[in-house]
Amino acid sequence: MLAQATRAQKDAGLHAMADALAKAEAAVLEANQGDVAAARQAGTNAALIDRLRLSADRVGAMVDGLRDLAGLPDPVGDVARGWTTPAGVEIRQVRVPFGVVGIIYEARPNVTADAAGICVKSGNAALLRGSSSAAQSNAAIAAALQSGLLVADLPADAVQLVPGPRAATAELMTARGLVDVLIPRGGAGLIETVVRESQVPVIETGVGNCHLYVDASSDQEMALRILLDAKTSRPSVCNAVETLLVHADAASTFVPRALAALAQAGVRVHGDPRIGAYGDVTPATEADFAEEYLSLDIAAAVVDSLDDALAHIRRYSSGHSETIVTESQSAARRFTAEVDAAAVLVNASSRFVDGGEFGFGAEIGISTQKLHARGPMGLPEMTSTKYVLIGSGQVR
Repeated sequence: MLAQATRAQKDAGLHAMADALAKAEAAVLEANQGDVAAARQAGTNAALIDRLRLSADRVGAMVDGLRDLAGLPDPVGDVARGWTTPAGVEIRQVRVPFGVVGIIYEARPNVTADAAGICVKSGNAALLRGSSSAAQSNAAIAAALQSGLLVADLPADAVQLVPGPRAATAELMTARGLVDVLIPRGGAGLIETVVRESQVPVIETGVGNCHLYVDASSDQEMALRILLDAKTSRPSVCNAVETLLVHADAASTFVPRALAALAQAGVRVHGDPRIGAYGDVTPATEADFAEEYLSLDIAAAVVDSLDDALAHIRRYSSGHSETIVTESQSAARRFTAEVDAAAVLVNASSRFVDGGEFGFGAEIGISTQKLHARGPMGLPEMTSTKYVLIGSGQVR
């Protein structure tokens, strides 16, 4: 039913889901408090608790995200391309829903609303498998969303939580023929497990070992501003910067200021010896440069050239988002051309690599693979295509 629903029906459903979630705010926050308390008792680290925690503002953002989705164009039925053959047959490549989308995700209960909304708008049914750490929050959010769907005369089971023990995740990964595509969203361990073990086709989202390179030719005030935003505005998310690289020609003036500003913000710097020459840092190990900290930690190194920066990024990048701060157009061109990542930024914070910031409404995740979808995954990325051929009796 959802695949054939009109845009008006789906948008009405999204608004009804938003209304129901807004009305359920108190119940959602109460459920979330239970999850957060259990996480603290279990000794969960601060970064994961930050991802887990909801507030009135975060619930409001979920509500706004659903309403924003309703205002976006419906991708279903869009003609990606079309032409007429020499025989006079019209061919159109048309966007269609996947069908049933399974999402396996950790900690962040806002994914429940974001994923459900994107799936509804794109005509897909959503099977949501959240982590046990957010079970109470996810259940409260899903119940509200389902009640909204019923108000809009859409099937409540278009959005479903997958309950049960950990074995239920394995069952979801083997449900080939019942589930059309699977999307893991979480840490490296979860993503690797799903990619390795799933029999259902997977769209791979990735971890964010994101780099910020300060070039020899750079506005250092700008670089410092971008560094602090990318590292400290919300360190527990995948688009936060995890490694700072500084050109040797800029190091003597930039590194001392950066170390002082990072220290004031409570950031622990894991620096190579050339960074350590400018202040008190934790000596960096090989593992530090491969780490997605998701905390107030950052690895840092001095490099002798743009070539060295590019080589470092090629070695350690997770392919998420990479940034250069430079006043050199040639350096910017080389960086954007040679860095292999889902997003490459020039003179802007990596925190902009986000579906909402891109104008996609919510996002299903950020894909770091190269097949089908790459980068923030909005509505068009949640569709496939089929060819429609229209003739007037032609035969081959």
